[in-house]
Amino acid sequence: MTGRQGTSDRPAEATGSHPALGFDDVVHQRTRLGILAVLAEATEADFTYLRKVLDLTDGNLGRHLEILEGAGLITITKGYHGRRPRTRAKITAEGRRALRRELASMQALMQRLGSAVSAHEELPAKPKR
Repeated sequence: MTGRQGTSDRPAEATGSHPALGFDDVVHQRTRLGILAVLAEATEADFTYLRKVLDLTDGNLGRHLEILEGAGLITITKGYHGRRPRTRAKITAEGRRALRRELASMQALMQRLGSAVSAHEELPAKPKR
């Protein structure tokens, strides 16, 4: 899937398609998913904290923050703490909804795969006598 999906809170499986189709490329990317997860827990975090907790370079984190901000999933505020510049990120209501949709799609996929794996597991072979 490319770009942003619709605003439905239901995973793709609810509409009859494969749950993997419910993944949103903007949210599903590992780093951006991590940023949204941290911000969902903390509501707001500064650049330095996000960089450390997600083990990212300044440039990598900055680019992912730009993408999330461009999609309306976070807001960025820049200011100063004393003489030091501070960049803070905050998850938006749309960001929370997008994260919820992503998690619902992941859960639907895990349930589907769990059923498929269980159905195809072989019974242990009986010992020969």
